Amino acid sequence: MSKLFSLRRSRTSPLQDAARIGLGLTLMFAGTSHLTFARKPFKAQVPPWIPMDVDDVVLLSGVGEITLGAALLLAPEEFRQLVGSAAAGFFTAIFPGNIAQYQHRRSAFGLDTDGKRFARLFFQPALVAWALWSTGAIGKK
Repeated sequence: MSKLFSLRRSRTSPLQDAARIGLGLTLMFAGTSHLTFARKPFKAQVPPWIPMDVDDVVLLSGVGEITLGAALLLAPEEFRQLVGSAAAGFFTAIFPGNIAQYQHRRSAFGLDTDGKRFARLFFQPALVAWALWSTGAIGKK
């Protein structure tokens, strides 16, 4: 109980905490959209070599995003770096989907040109960095 009311300094700054909360909410929204209104567009990102039903991949990744988002919001401070690393790993694992969307010229989410699909590839490393920095897994305050 004393850890709950501890006055020790946090390992992350208020800006990092705000970024972590923003990422958590974003992941929860994206995950919910996988399960509901955006299932079809997310199918465009599933690489053809995945040995599973495309809809199942979309649903499972949605559940994963909701879980990671909730963990970013709710994990105790001592587990936040681990959660940030897990989120970064997730963003890395789904990157082939973005590459497949570009390679196979699949339009979804307004990415309807090769240039837009190519530009999207550069946002994935930013998500990895966001997850790691906002949880204190890399960098300093």
